[in-house]
Amino acid sequence: MVDIEDVHKKRQVLFDNLRVLDSLLVAFSGGVDSTFLLAVAREALGKKVIAATAHSILYPQSEVEEAVAFARLHGIEQVLLASEASSLPEFLANTPERCYVCKKYLFARLREIAAQRGIRSIAHAANMDDFDDFRPGWKAAVEMEGIAPLVDARLTKEEIRFLSKEMGLTTWDKPSMACLASRIPYGESITETKLRMIGEAEKELASHGFTQYRVRHHGPVARVELQASDMNRIMEPKIKERIVAKLKELGFLYVTLDLEGYAMGSMNRAIEVPKMPKVEKPNQKKKPTTKTRRRSA
Repeated sequence: MVDIEDVHKKRQVLFDNLRVLDSLLVAFSGGVDSTFLLAVAREALGKKVIAATAHSILYPQSEVEEAVAFARLHGIEQVLLASEASSLPEFLANTPERCYVCKKYLFARLREIAAQRGIRSIAHAANMDDFDDFRPGWKAAVEMEGIAPLVDARLTKEEIRFLSKEMGLTTWDKPSMACLASRIPYGESITETKLRMIGEAEKELASHGFTQYRVRHHGPVARVELQASDMNRIMEPKIKERIVAKLKELGFLYVTLDLEGYAMGSMNRAIEVPKMPKVEKPNQKKKPTTKTRRRSA
């Protein structure tokens, strides 16, 4: 449930914090959080905000295309950054610090872009809910002096979706997305072949209308995670047969359905997750509320 009065105050805090910046470079993936942040930054800073979008084998091409379309539609200058994080040995080793390595690399590249353009601040779109999971990338962002405006405004994912819908942003109910490397268990090396298998497998799921999914790569086994509401549909004979055939064509020997369903960060269960820095969450008061809804798949 969203506290309407409180969430509007938070949006104003976000706007005010952004408005005082001389200029801003936003790490923009095209997801729910970064789209909202970029939209408010555009409102607060006008032409003084620039979007930077990384592209590589780690990200579905459709995500990059949507980010480009949004920036073009809103007249926001955008820099496309060819990321080579996937070629770093420390990244390919796939330790629990994988996201730290990637984020550190990306922020170094963003720093170069900002310096060339005389931009003093670089923002990423972490929100308050990120502190409930293992996010080593946060440490890298802090070390590289990136700012997290959504955290500073104490905005949660649900509140960002609510405000995005109010603003008419089509991403308000967009499913959560993470880089494809997050589908591979820690300790198992990341290879281009595995990433392509995962990307194509998830593209196949999307072609059948599924929206929130993950294909976890366990060697010869593809473990498919879906929302509980989609499990009956994927078992319909025609859909099941096509998905199984496609995933086997990609190189998987076995295709399984995880009965627990989609779970964000499920691969983190295999490691001892260190506690994230404590960020005090706002008190919840009893005021008029509304509940944001997401489209059913």
